[in-house]
Amino acid sequence: MMLLASTPLNPVVSHSVDWWHQLPQLLVIGLEQGALYSLVALGYTLVYGVLQLINFAHSEVFMSGAFGSYLIIDLVVKHVHVAGAMVVVTVILGIVVGALVGAIVAWLLEKVAYKPLRQRGAPKLAFLISAIGASLFLSNLAGKLFNHQFNNPFPSYLNTDKQVFKIGSAKVQLLVLIIIVTALVMMVFLDRLVNHTKLGRSIRAVAEDAPTAALMGIDINKTISRTFVIGGALAGVAGFMYGTAFGVSYTMGFTPGVKAFAAAVLGGIGNIRGAMLGGLLLGEAEVLISATPWVGAKWNDVVSFLVLVLVLLVRPTGILGERLGRAA
Repeated sequence: MMLLASTPLNPVVSHSVDWWHQLPQLLVIGLEQGALYSLVALGYTLVYGVLQLINFAHSEVFMSGAFGSYLIIDLVVKHVHVAGAMVVVTVILGIVVGALVGAIVAWLLEKVAYKPLRQRGAPKLAFLISAIGASLFLSNLAGKLFNHQFNNPFPSYLNTDKQVFKIGSAKVQLLVLIIIVTALVMMVFLDRLVNHTKLGRSIRAVAEDAPTAALMGIDINKTISRTFVIGGALAGVAGFMYGTAFGVSYTMGFTPGVKAFAAAVLGGIGNIRGAMLGGLLLGEAEVLISATPWVGAKWNDVVSFLVLVLVLLVRPTGILGERLGRAA
């Protein structure tokens, strides 16, 4: 998807203004960008922690959540005047629908593309090929079904230029605040779920040692399905937030998906808190480095992977480096 040059994922910074003067605003933009990366990265790291598998179709789960919430929000806005409290209701509706669609698509993906291979003891390469095939299928299916909505923005129910407050010289808009707060709440919720609930203990047990977990009475297949559902729900929420800011496209999953994967590896693939940290750090690094006069926004994507390579050269397991099963 072609992003506008002024979007947070491709910030435009006037080099005639001192870089340090713009630093507070850049930090806010980087936090917004990193929060979106973190939400998607959590799905990658959950699945890897349990299955030791990179789910390359996860970016299309993100895209599916955006389309699902778009269709519902568009219907609501056409029949209801969205103002005041209805803005809050509309945002909550978009989050819920995005999460539901993302969860359903991820669940179907696990049942169709992964479970049959797992039951047959297929090699890891078969899972990788299946993931890539599923990704291409979902992307092209969305293109056929929704091509007339290509690159459309969400219905305009938020005044995205409305300034909520200032932090120093940084202006924080309503949409930016919603994205950051929602992402942080979802990340804290997931951390509590995995580390302090029965389901979380099951996920960590399967991640640590699946055969032993099965002997202890844990249903491996149910745990894996629920892991996909949780990761899909988070990706769906991220899709709604991303679509609200930048528009919806059947190709929208690729770039954020690849960068979210890089964020998961950066923080420590298979580590939930590592995925959160990696996403936030990658978002900030992209914005701050790309904003320097001798780099520029055109190198935004290069910066992401340069940061990743440099970190992995120093610490190959990522910043935190622990697997999900040992992260309790």
